[in-house]
Amino acid sequence: MSEVTRQIELILRGAVEVIQPSELEAKLARSLKEKHPLRVKAGFDPTAPDLHLGHTVLIHKLKHFQDLGHQVIFLIGDFTGMIGDPSGVSETRAALTKAQVEENAKTYERQIFKILDRKKTTVEFNSRWMNPMKAEAMIQLSAHYNVARMLEREDFHKRYHEGKPISIHEFLYPLIQGYDSVALKADVELGGTDQKFNLLVGRDLQRDFGQEAQVVLTTPLLEGTDGVKKMSKSLGNYIALEDRPEDMFGKLMSISDTLMLRYYELLTTEDLTRVKAMHPMEAKLALAEQIVTRYHGTKAANQAKAGFQQKFREREFPAEPDARVTLTQADVKNPAAPATLLVDLVARTGLVPSKSEARRLIAQGGVEVDEEKRTDPNASLMLTPGHQYRLRIGRRKFAIVEFQQK
Repeated sequence: MSEVTRQIELILRGAVEVIQPSELEAKLARSLKEKHPLRVKAGFDPTAPDLHLGHTVLIHKLKHFQDLGHQVIFLIGDFTGMIGDPSGVSETRAALTKAQVEENAKTYERQIFKILDRKKTTVEFNSRWMNPMKAEAMIQLSAHYNVARMLEREDFHKRYHEGKPISIHEFLYPLIQGYDSVALKADVELGGTDQKFNLLVGRDLQRDFGQEAQVVLTTPLLEGTDGVKKMSKSLGNYIALEDRPEDMFGKLMSISDTLMLRYYELLTTEDLTRVKAMHPMEAKLALAEQIVTRYHGTKAANQAKAGFQQKFREREFPAEPDARVTLTQADVKNPAAPATLLVDLVARTGLVPSKSEARRLIAQGGVEVDEEKRTDPNASLMLTPGHQYRLRIGRRKFAIVEFQQK
């Protein structure tokens, strides 16, 4: 196997599309011949303080390039973050303030080096070349693209035909992201499949500015713990890089066997043939242990694993549950026949993010009261004074609820 072939094999692992494969092969061959690493860029807008495993699909692909000896550029879009990426949205995003973007950017720098080699990573901010840009230069940059091309973009096209507003500043987003590639002289740019239009703008602008067009490589959008929707904090199906070790371990153990293989493919470099030959529980434990170790260290991973195995093996309440709730007569409508809605009780434990999530969890059979599964989100729970109700919420969370009659 030639060195170019070996590199391509790792680079293509988990990739969705490469534009163009022949260009990638030529760039790699030239890089090896001239002993000059490729400049590989991926951009992240600091729109929220927490990175989750969905974000790390791209970061791991950067690590692949880094391990192959190429120059990795982690671009923090502190300028574009104040515009708001229009990709995949049906309305104009709310603009972030400069202070919000700067604060979020600090957390990104801390979190990415749990994967990337700090000494081999170049961290850039696109405000470095955008802030000094004068109005004349911005007008000249805007002349490199036309409105017709912008409206070919699926989300813009859909909003235009539905009569939904498109702000002029939204057109600037793909233009500036594309110009980032010009400013950085990128050889390769990585992005999720939802970023394809923006990435292609970069190719076009590089040609216009007399540069060789970058190769575009898209990666899939990682499904969240529900195995259906894209991992997202707003959907509650995310695993944050700074989750507590035990929470991260438990969330990973809750995913389906099918999703587990996808996580292995996109978040590790493990041999998938070997993983498929393992018992699913053994493979999932190994995955959870590997990922928790990566973000929290070996000791924390071992403790999280031991805690999970104890809960799983014993199937009984831990000595110290995750939450304790005490209800009084003030919490019930009829003190003579005290009762509470189950969905209200689950939400009150604080172990789910919202009442709607509590309702969804109950309907899916994810709530037990005194080891009895409850699936009616509209049901009431009759309360007996002094009795400690044991709630199992999901696979990993436990609460004790007691009604005290005074």
